[in-house]
Amino acid sequence: MNSSPTPSGGQWPPRRPSKRSKLRNGSVIIPSTGERSHRTFTLRPSGVFSSRQADTFESSTMEPFFFCGSMSDRVRAAAHNAREGGVRLLRWLDSPVGHGIIKCTLAYTLGSLATFWSPLSNFLGRPDGKHVVATLTVYFHPARSIGSMIEAVLIAIVAVAYAELVSILSMCTSVLLGGVLGMVALAHGLVLVVFIGAGFGFMGWVKQKMGNPLVNVGSTLASLAIIGVVTKETAVFTSVFSNQKIVQLLKMLVMGITITTVVNILLWRASAVSALRQSMTKASISLGDMLSMITRGFLSGSEDDMRSPDFAAASSAYSSVYPQMTKNLRESKFERYFLGHEKLYQLDRAVVRSMETLAQSIGGLRSAANSQFALLKEPLAPLSRVMSSPSEYGSSPITSPNLYRTLSNTVRGGRDRFPALSSIEEASEDSHEEERHGDGERRRSDATANSLPPFQHPSEIFELFIQLLGPSMKSLAYTLSEVLRDPPFGEAPDHTITINDHFRTSLADALSLFNETRAHALQELYKILELDRTRSKSIQADFEEVAAACGHFSFSLQTFGEEMQKYLDVLDDLKFADEHRKRSWHWLKWWRNSPQAIHTVLTLPYDNAERVTLIKPIKKTAMPRGIAEPLVRRRDTYNWEAAPVTKKTKLVGRLSQKLLGMARRLARDDVRFGLKVGVGAVLWASLAFMPQTRDLYRHWRGEWGLLSFMIVCSMTVGAANTTGWARFIGTLIGIATAGLNWELSGHSALALIPLGSLVAFWSFYVIIARGNGPMGRITLLAYNVSTLYAYSLSQKVEDDDDDEGGVDPIIKEILLHRFTAVTVGILWGLIVCRLIWPISARKKFKEGLSMLYLQMGLIWKRGPLAILLRSDCSQSYLRTGEQAALQKYAGRLDELRSSAAHEFELRGPFPSEQSRRLMTCTHRLLDAFYAMSLVTQRKGSLSEGERALLLYTADERAMLCDRICHVFQVLASSLMLEYPLTDAIPSVSRSRDRLLGKIFQFRKEHQHDANEAGNGGGIMVSFQPLGQLGHVNVQERDYALLYAYALVTGQVAEELKVVAKEIEDLFGVLDENTLLLQ
Repeated sequence: MNSSPTPSGGQWPPRRPSKRSKLRNGSVIIPSTGERSHRTFTLRPSGVFSSRQADTFESSTMEPFFFCGSMSDRVRAAAHNAREGGVRLLRWLDSPVGHGIIKCTLAYTLGSLATFWSPLSNFLGRPDGKHVVATLTVYFHPARSIGSMIEAVLIAIVAVAYAELVSILSMCTSVLLGGVLGMVALAHGLVLVVFIGAGFGFMGWVKQKMGNPLVNVGSTLASLAIIGVVTKETAVFTSVFSNQKIVQLLKMLVMGITITTVVNILLWRASAVSALRQSMTKASISLGDMLSMITRGFLSGSEDDMRSPDFAAASSAYSSVYPQMTKNLRESKFERYFLGHEKLYQLDRAVVRSMETLAQSIGGLRSAANSQFALLKEPLAPLSRVMSSPSEYGSSPITSPNLYRTLSNTVRGGRDRFPALSSIEEASEDSHEEERHGDGERRRSDATANSLPPFQHPSEIFELFIQLLGPSMKSLAYTLSEVLRDPPFGEAPDHTITINDHFRTSLADALSLFNETRAHALQELYKILELDRTRSKSIQADFEEVAAACGHFSFSLQTFGEEMQKYLDVLDDLKFADEHRKRSWHWLKWWRNSPQAIHTVLTLPYDNAERVTLIKPIKKTAMPRGIAEPLVRRRDTYNWEAAPVTKKTKLVGRLSQKLLGMARRLARDDVRFGLKVGVGAVLWASLAFMPQTRDLYRHWRGEWGLLSFMIVCSMTVGAANTTGWARFIGTLIGIATAGLNWELSGHSALALIPLGSLVAFWSFYVIIARGNGPMGRITLLAYNVSTLYAYSLSQKVEDDDDDEGGVDPIIKEILLHRFTAVTVGILWGLIVCRLIWPISARKKFKEGLSMLYLQMGLIWKRGPLAILLRSDCSQSYLRTGEQAALQKYAGRLDELRSSAAHEFELRGPFPSEQSRRLMTCTHRLLDAFYAMSLVTQRKGSLSEGERALLLYTADERAMLCDRICHVFQVLASSLMLEYPLTDAIPSVSRSRDRLLGKIFQFRKEHQHDANEAGNGGGIMVSFQPLGQLGHVNVQERDYALLYAYALVTGQVAEELKVVAKEIEDLFGVLDENTLLLQ
């Protein structure tokens, strides 16, 4: 088309040039002062996470030793390297990790004195097993926060109390039935079944139910105590009651817990509250970095920013700090409650929940940016198709034509469509003069718009939008990111809340400025689209889809800003409560705490109390159950419901359903795991009670094999394999160092103490610095039961130890017995986990992912836009807490995926990489779901035109929702059954095109009258008859809601295609020639 000359007063509307140029100035709100400025700034990452690795090794490097020519150079290099190595070692030891390792080593050394120092050894009595004091300092080590230490002490007390109870009752049963009544066999049978089977099975059930590492450690401690009394000591076998071992256990508990608690408090004390605030600061900075880079990517039209190492580092930083933040929050609860600061904990929890919401908003913002990138990646159409007449597309009013994107030639070059947004520079005098005359230019816009060249390419819509709103969008993103990057808490150790008082007003001003500019930009954008009616309806729809993508991202950014306001409100509440502390211990009044009151105090200040309890996410420590309860219930009842109804069938059916219900409760994973642990423990411990095998059990120290069985038994087969391998390697290292230290020390306590400290230092390095707790703990446990036990024998303790040398220990025999017992115990645990009701992480992952896809399909079937009509914009298709529940469930699936990688099957290894890609697509789908909720949940009311459009497209939207739900169900079924897909999966894109075609039909039948609009002098509206809808006012902006819905739906459709492709690669594809009837 021919274009008219540009008005001399300046081009209107502004067109963003394709070559690099300056944007017009935009006002930015400086968060720290609240002032409005035109200063130069850029949206760039903070560099905190990307430079961390470099900062760690910024010290001077080592000099090459072997490349030195002369001996003097080698000596100098060796001296320099030794000096640098010493400096690095001292710096590392002065770090939090180094402090923790030193504390643990010191606590272990003090605990080992219970064996090596005669006064303490005599205080514990004559029985052996005094190494348990050192073992306590290993399992409940002091390298933890005060809150975690309080929890560890409570769990240790409960564990030992439970062990004492089981031990006392077992001896009482043996004395009553075996000694008094003479029924020795019955007594031993009851001890095995009740106190070994049920007792150990209950501990297994608690381990699975709680899912807490400290609970696992507590169960190990209780198992060690019960095994030592019931299967090792002779009191139960001889039906004699003896409290000697019980008293010793109490003394060892008090001694071990006292040592680790004193070291924890007095030496480099660590607070969970301080750690929580540090993790909050890191999470806040990472969110600020992601926000700035996502906004910068949208403004530049390039995915480079979101694919950059800086964005990956920021995203990885948040992913790693979020679990740490939730862990610190849980531990801080013990500190807050112990000190009477309940209200502060509730506000801490509210801050964490606010940050979770901000992270979800980041996901929605990223999904909105991806919608822009998806539009720019669409294939280009020939110019003849662009300029074709409208009648060419009017043959099919319902089914839309192929949606060709017609981008400018610069788009063909990828990122060179238009360059990245440059820094907003200070305004010149000409620009200020232009701003002063801006209103006059806008008043002349309607008169001059018809003379301007129309849009030829959808990319020009982006260019205009960026020119109109880019500066304000960049300014708001800068204000938000700077607020997030400013640490809300002070320096250690107090970490006082130092939130700037100007932040709230600055953010409110920035949002107000952005909303004003956004409204004007969208108004101008749709005004220009309204003016030009020369293009075909399909191209007009393409343009408006691009305009909707712009509006969608700007609205998502606005929503993030509003969530930031709530985040600052909670921080202000926390600051006020921290400055006006009042102590209370209402949690001790457990008899007065109703569930409603407990829930009320844990809600956010801005939560709707009536809706907050609708959806409960999966517990932080729970494992996905697999097939959901409603599906199992229906599967169990449909046969009886289909049967003829008679008195007999009613009675039999009622009884059958009750029996089946009981069986289902017993078949729960936690119950089955407890039963499995109990059965395995009974079978192993029976060797200690049968006369034929009792001597074999005692000679090979079967108690350590039983303890290994308890440690190895894990919920899933993969976790059991991991624990078993770590225990095997740790045992090898432990017995090797035990034998070496025993020979080097010459059986001297003075030499064994420092040598044991070295072993402890290395083991705690593995536990704390390397994060491999099972291997480090098992190494020290194997060392304790070998070296410390051997030294105890040399001190003439009461033990049947003639086969191991007595007062002159044979260290090789001791090591052989320990290694054999531990190895056989590991194998027994793996056999039980694999053969008795195996719980496969592979199966759990497969079933859990299928249930997640089914749930997502059902959620989308509600109709994200239909629910606006049904509820008059009072509800969102995502219920309260549902997004968090979906994301937490997906997080549990990621953990199962990691565990499944360690499971071996004859069918082959677990497809870890394919499963990782499936979960990546799943997380992107969840981001799209949240982005859709942002479009709908804050819609205050529907305009007349929006309501008419929703009613007009109701059938097509319902069909599209049903199609997406259907595809989710097909994919879930294929995953569940591990069946191949067919090449006839329903197409979501066709249903989406049908929806767009219906919108085209609406536009064609009810387009505006250009002559009336030209005389109206404002935004053109239409009052055309819409059948049963009557006369309605339809504006161009009314199409934005449906096009934003189409954008998100397109993202969902593309991700479903990727998921289907991954499933096809895993299970194959069925074609029409496949023979199945065999």
